Amino acid sequence: MSAAQRVPDVSWQAVFGHDEPYPEQADGIDATIDAADDDGFLVVEGACGTGKTMLALTAGIDRVRDPDSKYERVLVLTSVKQQLRQFEADLEAINANLPIDWRPVSGLTLVGKADVCPYSRETVAGVDDETVYDRCEGLRERTRNLVGEDGQTSTGTLVSEAKATQTGLLDTGATQGPDYLSTAGEPTPFLPETAEYADTEYCPFYATFLDDLPEDGDPVEAVPFDLTDRGHIDTDDLVRLSAGYGTCPHSVMGAVLPHVEVVLGNYYHAFDPQTVGSFTGALVDDATFVVCDEAHMLEPRVRDLVSDGVGLTTLRDAEQELTRVIQPVEFDDAGKDAAGGSETGSADADLVRGELADSDVTLRELREVRAFVSDLRSEIDRRVKAHLDRSLPDWRADLSRLEDDEIPLRDPEAPAVDDLTEWADDAGYDGGTWVRAESVGAVVARILNEAEDEDVRRAAPAAGRALANWKRCDHVSYFREIELERTWDETESRNSWRRAYNARLALHNCVPGEAIAERLGEFGGGVLMSATLEPMDVFREVTGLDALAERGRPVEERTYGLSFPAANRASFAVDVPKFTHENRGRRGESNPTRRAHVDAVAEIARSPGNVLVGMPNYGEASWMAEALADRLDRPVLLDESSGDDATEALKVEFFGGEPKVLVTSLRGTLTEGVDYRGDRLAAAAVCGVPLIDTSSPRTRALRTAYDRRFGGGGSDGRNGRSGFETALTVPAVRKARQAIGRVIRGPEEVGIRALIDARYARASWDSVREYLPETEREEFDPVSPDMLGYGVDRFWSRAGEE
Repeated sequence: MSAAQRVPDVSWQAVFGHDEPYPEQADGIDATIDAADDDGFLVVEGACGTGKTMLALTAGIDRVRDPDSKYERVLVLTSVKQQLRQFEADLEAINANLPIDWRPVSGLTLVGKADVCPYSRETVAGVDDETVYDRCEGLRERTRNLVGEDGQTSTGTLVSEAKATQTGLLDTGATQGPDYLSTAGEPTPFLPETAEYADTEYCPFYATFLDDLPEDGDPVEAVPFDLTDRGHIDTDDLVRLSAGYGTCPHSVMGAVLPHVEVVLGNYYHAFDPQTVGSFTGALVDDATFVVCDEAHMLEPRVRDLVSDGVGLTTLRDAEQELTRVIQPVEFDDAGKDAAGGSETGSADADLVRGELADSDVTLRELREVRAFVSDLRSEIDRRVKAHLDRSLPDWRADLSRLEDDEIPLRDPEAPAVDDLTEWADDAGYDGGTWVRAESVGAVVARILNEAEDEDVRRAAPAAGRALANWKRCDHVSYFREIELERTWDETESRNSWRRAYNARLALHNCVPGEAIAERLGEFGGGVLMSATLEPMDVFREVTGLDALAERGRPVEERTYGLSFPAANRASFAVDVPKFTHENRGRRGESNPTRRAHVDAVAEIARSPGNVLVGMPNYGEASWMAEALADRLDRPVLLDESSGDDATEALKVEFFGGEPKVLVTSLRGTLTEGVDYRGDRLAAAAVCGVPLIDTSSPRTRALRTAYDRRFGGGGSDGRNGRSGFETALTVPAVRKARQAIGRVIRGPEEVGIRALIDARYARASWDSVREYLPETEREEFDPVSPDMLGYGVDRFWSRAGEE
């Protein structure tokens, strides 16, 4: 079953979801189609409100519907939930305006198990957001075991048994029928509890999906609805149509995704190795037209996905799991009763021997890896204590003083083999031990899942994978350290660092461009787009696009500035002292730098509407909010680092009622991807350049890696910029540009954009003005602080006249 419809003589104008495109949209659609037909990519920087979402969907769907095209689907990747909603809305607009003889464009939004599992959505059967993955895997495995080659029954029997339970309740003569599980507004055929067969718990929804699977057919044949005329299927639709029938929504999502024309997802659906390997791999081929939205975030998002690490707690749990597998064999070999092992929940000796015989792992290797993990934990403990003794000798006296910290395992600015690898070599653990930990971890998990009736995620596979990657990855692109995350554990000793810290071995991929290029190269072509990609030479290098071009994959560029009436906006680059750590001093300090920035923001905040203020971090946002509250006669809201619910509530408060000022961090979630459409925002002001901590070992390693990879004066095709510029300054300026881009998003919108810091206003050794696109440099004329108020008043008086 496929919802795709090839249309003879297709034109993108028939696909486009509105009456007329902007000129930039039309040009971008044509350029994207041309690039895709040549197996290439178009890179688009388009100002907020220029219709990039509709541009990308139109071009992709045009290729999918063309009978002469190789493309079968569009895969949209974005890092912002708000943007997913925008793609859904634009796809609905496209479907509402298609020619009458066209079928709707089918679409699907990918979400996690917690969003679609009926038990998790209703928090029943011991399943919630935190337990859903472990519970799901356990229930699925038990369901498969019940109906497998050596199983006790059939899938049909399991489904019938689950439904018969309800029939039995009705047959008891109860005046009220059974309480069916309902979700997404639809009753399901099953009770809120999971089902049991011969004292074995199983999932009736998954059993139904297995029962409907054809023996040698496409899994989509188990989908209980027709994709042909449904258009886009959102999460509630998927759950209602699947669970209402009695089948597993997550399994249906996996069966459907290769067959719909538009798949909407997150970057991890294409770049996370585990997700691609287990779920979305069918989308990664040359029949997929890929859209990378918010592409300025592609590099940092993928860097996180292709980095690795393992916590000390995970290592401890992995060691215990190894012991539970090894122990029964040791007891059995010693002639002791095997029941002695069961007292600690250990696996049966015969089971262990049988699994080892079927694998490439030996008992000796299990013991070797257990000894290695034990010694590694002790070495990490020793290094953390030594670090704290050096940096804060009296740390045991008051653990509450400890803050997040890093312990580099080599000089961040001199790539070399890390200290922990050298320690392991000296201790007799060679590279083979690190690598063997991965296969050992997989076998341990398999044995324990067979022996122990628990729905838990085993630690051994994650630990083994991270240790193997530690050995496999190079020492130039990757940086290794021990991360110390501030926490609090009352169960630990009062003078133990574990009471205050979680420790983690971290393997950071400093330069993810190669991984990005490799994955993009597996797609047929597509478009990468954002409001903030300039400088393009930097973006192309760090995302691996230049490497793709060298391999024969065309990469074209388009830059579209704001085409809306210039009279509707005022743009200020305010020449006040640089908001650097050195200039501004401590938060409580009153000095010319801090006073100048508060004065400038207060002038902007006189605008007749909501004002957004972006600061370099949450600490400075708190300071600015306090200072403005004493100066302004309107409410001042502070965005703090918090969860989604608190952020959504803050947005509702900001948008409602009288004009307000909202102060936030430029590294938070309110300055990117949030729709401040219409009159929701009258002005946005950015104070300082939001650089990350340049002194941390990880940042220094990042700078060094970029210097080595991309620096060098440009004689060999490199951009010639320093690692500091490429890795730190350019992304920071993009953050600032994202914030000011919230103001003007349509031809009727009016507002002020202000960059407050001398580095935006004039040339200096650390000026960032050159990182603004030429069109923005022309608009953001420098203004002195004493003329800012005049400029604000003049703009709003003219705007009021019009």
